[in-house]
Amino acid sequence: MSSTATRHRTGLIVLVALAAALLVAGLVLGRSSIDRLVPSLPDVPATEFVVGLGAATAVVALIAALRRAAAATRAGARARALESVDGGAVACGIRNRELVARLAELRQPGSRGGTLPGRFSILADDAGISFWGGGRRPSRVASFPWREVRNIRSDSTVAGSASVPVAVIRIRRGGTSIELPVMLSDPRPGRYALTDGPFFATVRAWKARHRAALAAEGLELPPLTGAIPVVRPHAVA
Repeated sequence: MSSTATRHRTGLIVLVALAAALLVAGLVLGRSSIDRLVPSLPDVPATEFVVGLGAATAVVALIAALRRAAAATRAGARARALESVDGGAVACGIRNRELVARLAELRQPGSRGGTLPGRFSILADDAGISFWGGGRRPSRVASFPWREVRNIRSDSTVAGSASVPVAVIRIRRGGTSIELPVMLSDPRPGRYALTDGPFFATVRAWKARHRAALAAEGLELPPLTGAIPVVRPHAVA
């Protein structure tokens, strides 16, 4: 997980460096053309330029805030609908490309899975674990009965410049064993990924449901992984 995220970050840095190099080369090669073009441009009063730039920035920020609010409202309605119908534990996940690609690998031939939204719901109940999109009428994107879940463990990945925890769910289906990296969303305003105590509590709850379901069917229990840290609220700075 961490090595994969590091490779992605390194690739992104290389792409940005190449783009910067191409931009500098273009400016150097086209310097004469730029020198001829600049004097012909109309003068723009500094005050009007600053006001226009500020207005454009405000509009972009407002649109982004409205989109985040709409997504949060939709995710909240979906979670309430799932809890009222099923009664299982619902968590919120953050979509990432690796998760989407691995879900596609697990998709059964001929089946048509839905699209995983940027913030999706994860339902863990007595039957298994499933991923959901939609709003007040949730739509199931993928589901896995507990017998297909080999183990659940915690790991970490890099998001931007920060290291955040992820829940890694290993699925065994049709002779294929694939790990699904699930990053959980923090419901608190201004936060991104769920961390510390709340994250580990969610993973422990999933592991407990998994073991209970396998035991009820008389199936072999997965080996216990290392202890999951319990972070007390007063220990978090």
